[in-house]
Amino acid sequence: MTAEENRLQADRDRQAYWRKWGPYLSERQWGTVREDYSADGAAWEHFPHDHARSRAYRWGEDGIAGISDNHQRLCFAVALWNGADAILKERLFGLTGPEGNHGEDVKEYYFYLDNTPSHAYMKYLYKYPHAAFPYTQLVQENQRRSYGDPEFELAATGIFDDDRYFDVYIEYAKATDEDILIQITAINRGAEQSTLQLLPTLWFRNTWSWDLNSPKPQLRQRDSSDSHHVIVANHPTLGDRYLYCQSTALLFTENETNSERLFGTQNSSPYVKDGIHNYIVHGQTEAINPQQIGTKAAANYELTLDAHQSKTIQLRLTNCADLATPFAEFADVFALRQQEADEFYQRISPDPISVEARNIQRQAFAGLLWTKQYYHYVVEDWLQGDPAQQQPQRHHPRNSNWIHLFNDDIISMPDKWEFPWFAAWDLAFHCLPLATIDPDFAKRQLDRLTREWYMHPNGQIPAYEWHFGDVNPPVHAWATWRVYQIEKSLYDRADTDFLERVFQKLLLNFTWWVNQKDVNGNNVFEGGFLGLDNIGIFDRSSALPTGGYLEQSDATSWMGMYCLNMLTIALELAITNPTYEDIASKFFEHFLYIADAMNHIGTNKMSLWDEEDRFYYDLLRLPDRNWHRLKVRSMVGLIPLFAVEILEPATLDRFKSFSQRFEWFIANRPQLHCQIASLTTTGDLGRHLLAIVNPVHRLRPILQRLLDESEFLSPYGIRSVSKFHAAHPYTFDVNGQRHQVSYEPAESTSGMFGGNSNWRGPIWFPMNFLLIESLQKFHNYVGDDFQVECPTGSGQWMNLDEVATELSRRLISIFAPDDRSDRPVHDRDPIFQHPQWQDLLLFYEYFNGDTGAGLGASHQTGWTGLVAMLISGRDRRCLETKVSASSAKSAYAD
Repeated sequence: MTAEENRLQADRDRQAYWRKWGPYLSERQWGTVREDYSADGAAWEHFPHDHARSRAYRWGEDGIAGISDNHQRLCFAVALWNGADAILKERLFGLTGPEGNHGEDVKEYYFYLDNTPSHAYMKYLYKYPHAAFPYTQLVQENQRRSYGDPEFELAATGIFDDDRYFDVYIEYAKATDEDILIQITAINRGAEQSTLQLLPTLWFRNTWSWDLNSPKPQLRQRDSSDSHHVIVANHPTLGDRYLYCQSTALLFTENETNSERLFGTQNSSPYVKDGIHNYIVHGQTEAINPQQIGTKAAANYELTLDAHQSKTIQLRLTNCADLATPFAEFADVFALRQQEADEFYQRISPDPISVEARNIQRQAFAGLLWTKQYYHYVVEDWLQGDPAQQQPQRHHPRNSNWIHLFNDDIISMPDKWEFPWFAAWDLAFHCLPLATIDPDFAKRQLDRLTREWYMHPNGQIPAYEWHFGDVNPPVHAWATWRVYQIEKSLYDRADTDFLERVFQKLLLNFTWWVNQKDVNGNNVFEGGFLGLDNIGIFDRSSALPTGGYLEQSDATSWMGMYCLNMLTIALELAITNPTYEDIASKFFEHFLYIADAMNHIGTNKMSLWDEEDRFYYDLLRLPDRNWHRLKVRSMVGLIPLFAVEILEPATLDRFKSFSQRFEWFIANRPQLHCQIASLTTTGDLGRHLLAIVNPVHRLRPILQRLLDESEFLSPYGIRSVSKFHAAHPYTFDVNGQRHQVSYEPAESTSGMFGGNSNWRGPIWFPMNFLLIESLQKFHNYVGDDFQVECPTGSGQWMNLDEVATELSRRLISIFAPDDRSDRPVHDRDPIFQHPQWQDLLLFYEYFNGDTGAGLGASHQTGWTGLVAMLISGRDRRCLETKVSASSAKSAYAD
């Protein structure tokens, strides 16, 4: 094993705790639900960015390139000042949801360059302008713009022109699991001398202001040598830690709210959270404690940098009390940890791949690991308030039926600025690439969501803090199975204990779905939001303007997929416990009923399949029992492809009880398998197919649309709405009001769903990834002889495995330089052509359906990090060459 794998093994064996310290600070704690104690629930307005420097947080901390221990008792991050800003740069700035023309949006440039699962080596880059940061301009210009305009970004202000900025590299290397070496390098990229004040900051999360009985920790300066100073951090449960700093002035204050500034009331102490800001920016010497004690402290380095000059400072956060030469071995430790990181990632992708592909993959993995966050939210305490504070008065408190929820964990976040709270269905996708590098952490994530302090007693999995009761696609069984498979394949460990533990809880969740989201008991589901926001003609989370209800192709297909995932897990568990054969049979039966319902709903046997268009649509059921098929060509009609699984002949031979039940249904319930799944016909190598989409009658017409470049197929993947609707919007009139869906390749032009939510055209990695996996499964059944035109009408024929590879290539190409050396993800922004920018990557929430430009949250490596898996292994060839396919026509042509 590599050195990194040995560290993870030591962590697993509890010989060391390498994951105890990591990049666990949020990048935005302000404006979150858990910090909202307002009456009206307006989180953005109750705790805005302007309060963040002055007001102590209740539930967590934020910072730039920050680290903390696993319970976020002690925090470290970097603060900066360029001599021009009105605010000490201690955290990243962005627009609140109401301020942005497309919702919340971080307005900074920062990049996750490297990280390992043990966090033994981490590297981060922050780009800090020389000139005053244009806070007001960013807000005003974005508020001036309409939904139809693009967002106004920081680079558009001209603040980076002529390279007038600093590159600030922050690196961490662990000598041991409790000994962290910190190296910060500032580079003046401009042509003129400029001064930067660099303030590495150490502080305690404020826990004492909320509970009268909570002891207050302390930071203090210890006697120093000529070469270094030491800050001693004493905490009642963490113990003593020591921050060694190269000699400079040390500044101490308290991590306490400045009530005088915010609320006009007297402070109990002159030393408050923004004391260092007031000292640096406003010269208020009285804001700093001359006794050199407090709960927040910073080392103040004033660096004068000539043109293109760089300077490095070193610090060490450790449990070692007496280090005579704390910086002596820095060069050796950093070089070793960097080498070990290279060896580890070479182990993950051992086969030859291009330098460019490895750069994309390495930054994708780095983003996943940097986006871990300590997440603390106890809903009952939040609702009731704290003993040392006034009781909150809320008109309509959020999540009041989730009082059991007690979160105190390190969790993979979608994006630590725009979404600094876990999102259950996002997290399922994060776990696959995480499992390739750290299966223990990935398993812990899935396990946590199904534990009793997360999952609702009724079996529902919490969605996200804005509304834990919202409904997301049920993908956790899929993620659990895939994580199990990945660990078994890459690390030769079959963790059936994990598989069984999560499976047992998912039985409760499956029951919740059946009881709550199938209103008529006909195996057709109405899942509301389902993670696809505004893809439909109506807001599916609200009452329909027509009355009645929707019978949803995607909700029903998700449940079909859920059945097959649970069936697959049950059969794996049945290898050692035959009881699970019965459970597998139950899910097999349930899948057949769901698949049948997709085609024969209700007494009039209506179908979600439209034979004329040969595509799946939602059905609108009206109160008068009339119905309308909502003919929107969208991802809703592609999700039925996800419900597919292969039964190997050996599986039926091994599990006699399940096999007998399988044969009984074929013989006695012919109406359940007719035209829906190839149960009676074996495919390649004698395999059986369980699928909603029949490969003979329906797969081909769906793929014809899927692979049509004038419909779903973009140069960069599969669009969420067909481009057909650009010229042919779908409209539906209700009570004199017209509802419409058109193709929108980029940001949403409607504020109906708020924020940067848009499923009406852009490319989303999670859905593309599921499509690729589904095509590979279909290929395992139909074999190489089943071929389709890709693209449709091109005369180029491919089997389904080759189609999956082609889709992977298109997705990867979003991040790769094109023939003009532009990366589509950067939307031809000229700043990314500069030498100091051209190899840097952002992993956005979704991508323009025509250009591949990144949209939405800019650091959502979570599910967009799936690109790392596409580059690995069998998909590695996608970046270098376009797949050549056979020109032979399919044997299934008829």
